[in-house]
Amino acid sequence: MSKGNTTEGELVAFIFRGTSVPWSANGNFYVALHTADPGEGGNQTTSEAAYTGYARVAVSRDAGGWALSGNQASNAAEVTFPECTGGTETLTHFSIGLAATSTSQIIYKGALTDSLAISNLITPRFPVGTLVVTED
Repeated sequence: MSKGNTTEGELVAFIFRGTSVPWSANGNFYVALHTADPGEGGNQTTSEAAYTGYARVAVSRDAGGWALSGNQASNAAEVTFPECTGGTETLTHFSIGLAATSTSQIIYKGALTDSLAISNLITPRFPVGTLVVTED
C-alpha cells in the first residue's frame, strides 16, 4: 500500500515541522476505482473507472467508516459503488482521496485482491474488511 506523493510531502512537513495537513478537517474520504495503478504521482482521476453510472463513494473518517487494528485500517462497512448501466472495463486498483469528484489527491492507493470485470447491471461491492490499508 502506498501514499500519493502529495500526501507523503504533507506528512513529512507535519512530522518534522508541525505543519498541519490540509485534509485533517475532512469528514469523509472518497474511495475511487481504477483500471490501472494511478501511481504515486497520479490523482484520483488517473485511470479512474468510467463505466456509465460510476461515482466515487464517501466513507466517513470515524469508527463507522474504518476499522483500525495495529498498523492497518479497513472498511468497517460494505462499500458499494453505483451499478453499471453501460460500458465495460476491468477494475484493478482502488484509491482513497479527498473529493467526490475532480483531480483529488490520493491519500492511499492499492491493488484490488482480484480484478473485477464490470459490465451492464454489475454493482461493485467491497464487503467489510476487504479494502485494507497497511502503514509500514
